[in-house]
Amino acid sequence: MTTTNIASSAEQLLKKLNHRVPRATYRLQFNPAAGFTFKQAAQIVPYLAELGISEVYASPLQTPRSGSTHGYDIVNHDEINPALGGRKDFDSLSAALQAQGIGLILDVVPNHMGIGNGQNDWWLDVLENGPSSIYGEYFDIDWDPVLVQLHNKVLIPILGDQYGAVLENGELRLAYEDGGFVITYWEHRLPVAPGSYDQILAHRLDALLEEPGPADPGVQELQSIITAIGYLPPRDETDPERIAERHREKEIIKRRMAALYEESVPVRAAVDATLNEYNGTPGDPASFNLLESLIARQPYRPAFWRVATEEINYRRFFDINDLAAIRVELPDVLQATHQLVFELLSTGAVTGLRIDHPDGLWDPPAYFRRLQENYLRYVLAAKLPAVDHTEALVAARLREVGDPPRWPLYVVAEKILAPGEPLPTDWAVDGTTGYDFLNEVNGVLVNAAAERELSRLYVDVTGPQLSFANLVNAKKKEIMLVALSSEINALSHELDRISEQNRRYRDFTLNSLTFALREVIACLPVYRTYIANIGQVAEQDVAYIDAAVREAKRRNPRTAAAIFDFIGDTLLMRNLAGFSQEQYEQLLRFVMKLQQVSGPVMAKGVEDTTFYVYNRFAALNEVGAHPEHLGVSVAEMHRAAAERQQRWPHAMLASTTHDTKRSEDVRARMTVIAEAPREWRQMIALWSRQNMSKKTLRDGTMMPSRNDEYLLYQTLVGSWPVDAGGTRQAAGGTQAAGITLPNLPADYVERIAGYMAKATREAKVQTSWINPNETYDAAVRDFVYGILDPRRSKRFLSSMDAFARQMAFFGRFNALSQQLIKLTAPGVPDIYQGSELWTDSLVDPDNRRPVDYALRRKTLADLRKRMAGDRAKLAGELLECAADGRIKLYLTHLALQLRAEQPELFAAGDYLPLEATGAEIEHVIAFARRYGNQELITVTPRLCLLLTEGIATPPLGEVWGDTVLTLPHATPEMRYRDLFTGAEFTPTAGALALSEILQRFPVALLVREA
Repeated sequence: MTTTNIASSAEQLLKKLNHRVPRATYRLQFNPAAGFTFKQAAQIVPYLAELGISEVYASPLQTPRSGSTHGYDIVNHDEINPALGGRKDFDSLSAALQAQGIGLILDVVPNHMGIGNGQNDWWLDVLENGPSSIYGEYFDIDWDPVLVQLHNKVLIPILGDQYGAVLENGELRLAYEDGGFVITYWEHRLPVAPGSYDQILAHRLDALLEEPGPADPGVQELQSIITAIGYLPPRDETDPERIAERHREKEIIKRRMAALYEESVPVRAAVDATLNEYNGTPGDPASFNLLESLIARQPYRPAFWRVATEEINYRRFFDINDLAAIRVELPDVLQATHQLVFELLSTGAVTGLRIDHPDGLWDPPAYFRRLQENYLRYVLAAKLPAVDHTEALVAARLREVGDPPRWPLYVVAEKILAPGEPLPTDWAVDGTTGYDFLNEVNGVLVNAAAERELSRLYVDVTGPQLSFANLVNAKKKEIMLVALSSEINALSHELDRISEQNRRYRDFTLNSLTFALREVIACLPVYRTYIANIGQVAEQDVAYIDAAVREAKRRNPRTAAAIFDFIGDTLLMRNLAGFSQEQYEQLLRFVMKLQQVSGPVMAKGVEDTTFYVYNRFAALNEVGAHPEHLGVSVAEMHRAAAERQQRWPHAMLASTTHDTKRSEDVRARMTVIAEAPREWRQMIALWSRQNMSKKTLRDGTMMPSRNDEYLLYQTLVGSWPVDAGGTRQAAGGTQAAGITLPNLPADYVERIAGYMAKATREAKVQTSWINPNETYDAAVRDFVYGILDPRRSKRFLSSMDAFARQMAFFGRFNALSQQLIKLTAPGVPDIYQGSELWTDSLVDPDNRRPVDYALRRKTLADLRKRMAGDRAKLAGELLECAADGRIKLYLTHLALQLRAEQPELFAAGDYLPLEATGAEIEHVIAFARRYGNQELITVTPRLCLLLTEGIATPPLGEVWGDTVLTLPHATPEMRYRDLFTGAEFTPTAGALALSEILQRFPVALLVREA
């Protein structure tokens, strides 16, 4: 084939390369500890195909640290996790998926790597060689930090106590290992820098020169090795050639030393004796001076783990010391961390990507663009290895994405959007992972009219509370003062250096800049801005930063406005005229570093702190939520869906994820509370009296706090084991003194105790992860066990059971509504593992428990057999036995089948909100999807407790009264069939009566047949 023909073939290939858009995804959370590996996944592939799934959406596959239960702490990007079965079992899973026509969306972690337990070879090389490591630029390390003692060193906050105490206890130990040396601390291995081996090897050299003497070959080789060590390029060398030389020569030295240690008995004895001497004797502080002097020569500084908050000089994932950020903006790092991913994409084993935490990246838009470019390059290399003009062809293909864009590779971003914040249009993605949708559909099922009553009750129970906005502001500043203080200090020193270069700003002190910087970040209404070029700032970024500066000024009237203006002008680069062009890069670097910090501040301050403190209505305390607003109107939900259809038609739609605070069904129950605020007040008063004796009194304070107790009651209502389906069977009650008591599953009490331990520590009010309050932690645990003990809490358990069952009854209709909306609205529905039946999971690790797939396979098989018969009868039976969860699986399967039968309708169909008229219009959500002659109508109820006036009856038939659904486009010839009951409907006067549509089943999916 000629060069011209090859290029032409490549061009044709790229034109045909339209990414595979999933119909529906199914999230699998691999977890070797729970026995869910590639083999187990392969076994359920036929079930997923029958369910109607087009793509498996998998947690990270690359090798994490040993014992990882989630996979986000990757230590080796080149290897598929052996604990999950390695490449062999992955290939078997891939073959099983492809045999069923199912794709695989891979969760990619580009922002950070796991560095704990000495398993990350890149990180170990950095510890061994400092800035001269071949991976020195891979990690985001400040080699010249504010603390001068850390110049060309990296702080390692792994010690359980002060450094001196750990050293003198003999916990840090020097050991020989394969020709080199390491310093061990329990499970940690810290390599000794090769340039400091001379200190160890020369320690007993004089004795060796005496016996066996200078003519001994082993002694001569030892002297030669010491000489070679002296010629190693220093660890602050950054010239690539010298780095390569250092890497080569140090390995030669190790090999020589390994051979010498094995062959020379005198040298081996001298080395062993040296190690014993260096390792000292506890009780004799001076005996550790040798080891201390050696540690001082290393390119790292082991430190007490609490030091990390103030002095750590490598960027982390949030405040997790064992997760170090990587610089994926560098081409070599992108290649090294994504090579396996691109290989799997080019072979078709992986068909799409989910990108974890993109807001932590240096330049997210550039990263997504490079993903698409590299994907095209790999495809060309795999299909046409001899192709020329690759770059021109790739650039041409990416100019043809269209509007809305259709990128070559399906990519979704885990982006949390603030109120009114759009997803940046320059991201080469198909949308978000669905938290925006989750909160829209969750909010539309909440009775917003109860906001005043619930707010008043919250204050009555817990006392005066900060407003949500003030609480967020306070918690973000708390995070910056404690967990992320080192990051803020580094930013403020950088800002101080900038201010010193302009006479208008140089009188701003470091302390005042640090304070003002915290205030501005705390007031930033979004996770981050996306400024990446000198003088190029998007209008929305201007609006966000200007708003933050205004709010910071308002909150701090005693602070000079000029300092806030300086920060705002610097972040927006409006003051470039006051600096030389040589200083522009410094300004831009400061702006981009701040953008990487503001996201973790928001996430830690809001999701991981405020959401465990602001417990007014915990059903809304979800990732990406705005719980200060009780509920979302139906009109708002319709507007969001229409916008998604126009701009991001292939975005994911999630209702439960591995990061949600509680599962979709738990939330669905909790939202019902807003429909019964008076009864809820009565129950809270009753439970508080009943459980007062289970509290702990310490120093005049009752524990747990009323706020934590209030969260606990909401959690119990949402997760109370009343359903017979899912992962366990709910047993019947037992009689005790005329009171019916529930039989709680054996693991339930422990799960709730574990959840409350996490919730109270995340709140950081009474206790925390960094400073555990053991007294409070014990009091919370005792309280949970006390109130759930049938021997001590009969009346509470009975009343909780009755109330929770009522909430669960109506919560099921909420759950069915949100599931049907998710499966039919614009976007790609995602189903979290196991949630096709009822799930009562709480925040991780509770949501990583094993899933009973045998039950799900059997249930689906039985349903599929019966669906061929009387569908109306089946639907009625499922409704009557709704507690067993089959009704949710039935709805899910039929909707997914329809998506498979009419893919164009769901991928490109118009979204048309439908209005109702009549007495119950506030209780219905309805919309149509239309593509050519294909059409469906989704009808779901909301606020069903209010609709039925609290009577435990499904929202069927006459309860809808005269309410009708208006179909502006209807004609007398049109005919619709309900997918769930098989009933047929013909519009009358351009409308359908809800009492007829929802006569036998609580939701309807009407498919136009004529």
